[in-house]
Amino acid sequence: MLSMRAKYGMRALVYLAQRQGEGLISIRDIAEALNIPKKFLEAILLDLRNEGILQSRKGKEGGYFMERSPDTITIGRIVRFIDGPLAAVPCVSQTAYARCTDCPNEKQCVIRWIMKEVRDSTAKILDNTTLEELVRRSQLIDSPALEYQI
Repeated sequence: MLSMRAKYGMRALVYLAQRQGEGLISIRDIAEALNIPKKFLEAILLDLRNEGILQSRKGKEGGYFMERSPDTITIGRIVRFIDGPLAAVPCVSQTAYARCTDCPNEKQCVIRWIMKEVRDSTAKILDNTTLEELVRRSQLIDSPALEYQI
């Protein structure tokens, strides 16, 4: 399950990517626009800055902006950075493999088999979707062409 921290982080990144080139965006503005608790958002954005995804400037006129182009940042990278491995069980994780202590035979475990398929499918989607794609999709959602009246 995706954590609130990851959801807020992705929402903030989409917001910043949509405003790329507009200069610094304050934490207060991001928090208010997205209805995210400011202190929680501060911690998330600081981690994303330390990961090299965002850049910031301190001070009264400070704020955050995208360090890298949104088309180079995959959603898989963001989710793994914030929430850790994608695998639902440790025996199928590619980044944090651990044998399940309750499993008598890993090679014959049907749970492992299906969870590996889930992990692979999830990774394929997240690793092939960039932040730029989420920005494009958000623009489609906000498009007046999608408003219907009867």
